[in-house]
Amino acid sequence: MKFIKISLFLFCLSLSLTSCNKDDGGNDIAPVELRNRAEVQAEDMVLLREYLGTHYYNSTDFNASPNPSIKDLIITKLGEGESVPTNQTLLEDAVGEPESLVFADTNYEYFILNLKTGMGESPKFSDLVRVRYEGFTLDDEIFDSAVTPVDFDLVSLVPGWRKAVPLFKASDGFMDNGDGTVAYLNHGVGVMFLPSGLGYFSNATPGISSYSPIIFKFDLLQTAQNDHDGDGIPSYLEDLNGDGEFTANFVDTTDETDDDTDGDTTPDYFDSDDDADGILTRNELERKTYVVDTNQGEQEPVLDSNIEFEISRSAVAGIITIKSLIMVDSNNNNIMDYLEKDIVISYRE
Repeated sequence: MKFIKISLFLFCLSLSLTSCNKDDGGNDIAPVELRNRAEVQAEDMVLLREYLGTHYYNSTDFNASPNPSIKDLIITKLGEGESVPTNQTLLEDAVGEPESLVFADTNYEYFILNLKTGMGESPKFSDLVRVRYEGFTLDDEIFDSAVTPVDFDLVSLVPGWRKAVPLFKASDGFMDNGDGTVAYLNHGVGVMFLPSGLGYFSNATPGISSYSPIIFKFDLLQTAQNDHDGDGIPSYLEDLNGDGEFTANFVDTTDETDDDTDGDTTPDYFDSDDDADGILTRNELERKTYVVDTNQGEQEPVLDSNIEFEISRSAVAGIITIKSLIMVDSNNNNIMDYLEKDIVISYRE
């Protein structure tokens, strides 16, 4: 299938899911003390484990649905002295061991309830996604939701989304319902239980106090590869140190030059000339065109996804034309031309 093209969102989305906060001009909000991340993480894990040990979900009914989604998921708190009802499952038993990662120089753990992995493509941490979701606190108070599909740039969301969502896959197809809506098939369905450090941390937002663990149910419906600066290189490959983050997107960093080749304070994924050599990154990539005649049984080429990227395709009468860009290392020193200031070759036709 071909994925529906998703519009690129600005980093500061108006929805509360974003990690950007607007100043309303008021001066009556007392500043929040910036606490040690490791200490807060330890406290948050106690709260999250308590939640998981006191809530259950309708596992049998959920699994019986032919194409389940978060609308079929019901999470319920155990009453005083109550046991988990028959055909339900305690969250503590369903999530398994926590996921581990390092973020902002802190060791973090969080929990995932993998209800359905999905059968399509998995997004990278910097990609675009189409989702349905519901966000709520450990008091089971909903602070944000979307019952109809919405599109997000994962870079613009709180860190937990960039960590959890790529563990799932999008749908492998969809069906027209005949009423202007579509049904997504075999999509990923999950719940992420996030410590505050992977959420809003010290930033209070409507419905969420500072240092609050949060929970998101989500349906991962579709995904599209992102190229924020339009330089021909997928954004995820411009994460030079491979930490799954672009440092410019969170404020408590100690490394301002992370993923910034030319040191101009603009990270590579948002820089059209990564090495500041005066030649646009896109023009330092070699262009190639493939013509595939399917009428003659010809097959499409398999591109090396680490160095070659499709930028366009067309199909007319069984003839497929594919255009791509290829990273070049012209002096064989294991540094691509677009990252090496002393190499000023333009491959633009």
